Amino acid sequence: MKNEHSAEQLAPIRLMLVEDHLLTRMDLKAILARTSDIKVIGEADNGEEAVKLALKLKPNIILMDVGMPVMDGIAATRKIAVDAPDINVIMLTSHDNDDEIFASLAAGAAGYCLKDIAPERLYAAIRWVNAGDVWLDCAIADKVFKKYMSAPTKLNLQQLAQTATESKPKSSEPLSPVEMEVLILVVEGLSNKEIADRLMMPLATAQNHIRSILGKLAVDDRTLKAMIAIHNRNRTQLL
Repeated sequence: MKNEHSAEQLAPIRLMLVEDHLLTRMDLKAILARTSDIKVIGEADNGEEAVKLALKLKPNIILMDVGMPVMDGIAATRKIAVDAPDINVIMLTSHDNDDEIFASLAAGAAGYCLKDIAPERLYAAIRWVNAGDVWLDCAIADKVFKKYMSAPTKLNLQQLAQTATESKPKSSEPLSPVEMEVLILVVEGLSNKEIADRLMMPLATAQNHIRSILGKLAVDDRTLKAMIAIHNRNRTQLL
């Protein structure tokens, strides 16, 4: 069963644009206006303003430029992740620099797209992240994959889950047996709802388990989530 995210929403996805170049921001706004399920509710041209506006407007998604004056996008994302963790940030940049990629993921970004992304794929990224998943541009996913996978062999899901558990900081709590089951299913690419159905638990319980797992693993660099994104994208033939 594919992990698909429908364009149909009960309410439009509330999105905030953060970009210091006015023409680029106008272009993005025009592109997003073509959709019926994504609504731009605010704009900012620097990271500091973005943090203030995000706390005021509480968007579902922020499209965040990386290089900006006053406060850059990475610092702004880190601040938003702490002050408003329910807001998901997608970095949108012209750079595929390794340092920026991993710094963005470490700051808490749920997605990383290059500015030459096709409109349809940008819409997909926004919908995907809004549904609670991670989105990485193809070129970015390849970089993450090469960095964290020692050899291009078939992904051993059980081993990946076990490795992630063993690599957690010493001070962290161990994963419970149920959390281990959830983690394996997450890495297999199942959606939150599919996990809940498979384990016969409420959706909210599955989501709480996933939050607990990420907290216990202390994946500050979002390594696990990036791997999950790559595997999800492979399953749905998006790569």
